[in-house]
Amino acid sequence: MMEKRADVVIAGTGAAGLFAALNLPADKKIIMITKSDICSSDSYLAQGGICVLRGPNDYDSYFEDTMKAGHYENRRESVDIMLRGSEDVISDLINCGVEFARENGELLYTREGAHSRPRILFHEDITGQEITEKLIAQVKKHTNVTIYEFVTMTDILTEDGRCIGITAKNQKGEDFRIYAGDTILATGGIGGRYKHSTNYPHLTGDSIEIALKHGIRVQNLDYVQIHPTTLYSKKPGRRFLISESVRGEGAVLYNKDGQRFIDELLPRDVVTQAIKEQMEKDGTDYVWLSMEYIEKKKILSHFPNIYRHCMEEGYDVTREWIPVVPAQHYFMGGVWVDSDSRTSMEHLYAVGETSCNGVHGANRLASNSLLEALVFSKRAAKHIEKENCIHE
Repeated sequence: MMEKRADVVIAGTGAAGLFAALNLPADKKIIMITKSDICSSDSYLAQGGICVLRGPNDYDSYFEDTMKAGHYENRRESVDIMLRGSEDVISDLINCGVEFARENGELLYTREGAHSRPRILFHEDITGQEITEKLIAQVKKHTNVTIYEFVTMTDILTEDGRCIGITAKNQKGEDFRIYAGDTILATGGIGGRYKHSTNYPHLTGDSIEIALKHGIRVQNLDYVQIHPTTLYSKKPGRRFLISESVRGEGAVLYNKDGQRFIDELLPRDVVTQAIKEQMEKDGTDYVWLSMEYIEKKKILSHFPNIYRHCMEEGYDVTREWIPVVPAQHYFMGGVWVDSDSRTSMEHLYAVGETSCNGVHGANRLASNSLLEALVFSKRAAKHIEKENCIHE
């Protein structure tokens, strides 16, 4: 069995894993692995945007919006950390070259369901792609980081109750060990286990299985978010997301008779349940989403990818309604972590959708996922740096 050694090994190359690597000391040897190619993470697929606290006067409102969407099951300390860390993270992203939408030089904000005001920064309707690509570009500049694509983590290595690295398998079926002082799990969510999901099919909750095997604490494994609006299709495979920001900008939902049946800006779980009940009542496999109240110019500038994809499927969203259906989207549970993203096992961290720090409670507020992933992956990196300094 081949062996490799590093100061830190990171399983996953989504936004959380990449941002952790960028925030670790440059003199640390870092190995990153990813189950597919480097771009095939759910971070890359995020459409709507990334939230940010819009100054002190927005704190109470943003906090309440997050808590309410999460049915008040959120860990309050984690929500506070996320909100207070948001402006620094956005500054970091801009410094990495991320280009958020602007008007006359000022950042533009959009609104999504369950938000009491616009506080979401975006790049067209491919915010995740913009952020992930810029983070990848930055990581590739770091000579201390080595990335292995198409390598799957199969287990963690332990010694005296602490994590000392991972085992993995490459495309050729070759097994190897990566020994590291600290390990970060950033393997994404569980969408690959569902027939209908907005996730990549290779994201199957590998870190959860490993955690359960080793008795590592997990939390809220039944907290799975269904997104209300994905483009209905009979084709097999991943479902195309119709961003919640479309409804935030004025899109409406209709039943088979062309009647609105729900306030489109209610939390995702509420809208999802209403759609499910309406489909059962109508005897249909979908409901209709209409963008008739959004200016065509805005659709083409803010949602060009959605427009283009729907056209490829035979729908012109500037002229007609499109069929939409709920699909599995996000996992609020995961490997339990503290406020520094530490798991219950020493020297093992978890970040992004893999982790459960309690920010989202029972239902994630729209566009909090990228922010949460970045804030807490940065905290993981800083904690590793701090601990290494203490022991050196």
